[in-house]
Amino acid sequence: MRIRDLARQVIGNHITPEPRTGSDSPRLDEAEFKRRFRSQFQDPAFDALGTELDRITEATWDGYAHQRKSPRTRKAGPGYADPDYDLAVDWIGAREAIEAAQARHDDSSGPLRVLLINGSSRSEHTCPGELSKSWRLAQLAREVLEEAAISVSFLDLSRLASEYGRHIHPCKACFSTAAALCHWPCSCYPNYSLGQTQDMMNEIYPMWVEAHGVMIVSPVNWYSPTSGLKLMMDRLVCADGGNPDPTLTHGKDAKAAKREELKGWSYPRHLKGRLFSVAVHGDAEGAENVRRSLSDWMRSIQMDSAGFEAELDRYIGYFQPYATSHEELDRDEAVQDEVRNAARTLCQALRARRAGRLQPTGEGLEEPREK
Repeated sequence: MRIRDLARQVIGNHITPEPRTGSDSPRLDEAEFKRRFRSQFQDPAFDALGTELDRITEATWDGYAHQRKSPRTRKAGPGYADPDYDLAVDWIGAREAIEAAQARHDDSSGPLRVLLINGSSRSEHTCPGELSKSWRLAQLAREVLEEAAISVSFLDLSRLASEYGRHIHPCKACFSTAAALCHWPCSCYPNYSLGQTQDMMNEIYPMWVEAHGVMIVSPVNWYSPTSGLKLMMDRLVCADGGNPDPTLTHGKDAKAAKREELKGWSYPRHLKGRLFSVAVHGDAEGAENVRRSLSDWMRSIQMDSAGFEAELDRYIGYFQPYATSHEELDRDEAVQDEVRNAARTLCQALRARRAGRLQPTGEGLEEPREK
């Protein structure tokens, strides 16, 4: 018996697994909450604002104590499973931005679009005091793309470390409870009661959706993708099988989500068919591992490689001092040209796809495993 048929039989017998609970509570008492909240106001400029801060602290504690995750909502309205459900206005805005981005993607009369991503956290605008090699290599790719009349959106993940109010909060792994509990776009944030605000993903989702192609340029961090890049990857889980209707699960009702998945979940592939290119560089080890990791991840969400030349892993200044790494890149004209060629390969694949000469494989096949 296939998994989906067994799941439907289980539902038919009115058996839905109970969510497992019992871990230690993270809830804070009032004194500790207020201590943590006030600890962010260390600048002496706040010393004269004690009364105002007391009032703000009380209001913030009230939101935490009553768990007002989404204090501003409106009725879902037509088109949702439960039109009377109160949806967060933040989520509604994010959903509308994604729908507009999808319309741009689907407009065959519009320009070809590429999302170009700098995966490095380093920049001269904060502690490191120097821009990254990834940023430089991304600019080489950008020049190639723009010369080819490709519309480029540049996502600089170093802004997470250098710009005020830029965050990508971690994925809470709702998908692992049940696929339907992971909403598209993510509804876990903002969570005002926990102070989990200013999340960047609602800006990032439309950038992925409108793109016909994505090119990631990144260094290696300890044999792994960089912190910012991995945070973004994890939060894109909702783009691969995520639920576009939170009213199906009445928000974050775990048991309702399990019931929906066991009815037979379709695992919608929201980024399917977009082309990708990857250029990963290191100085000692791990570049090939990260390149494979990024390529495998994008293939797993049913994006398509632009070709062999579009997937690159190289070492720049192999085991040379960090202090001279930019000089090593200056001298390595071959790697500069290889990054340009990766971008050119992506351009060629995009044009071929639009002209109908590059057809995706596996079209029309039924997946034996839905997960």
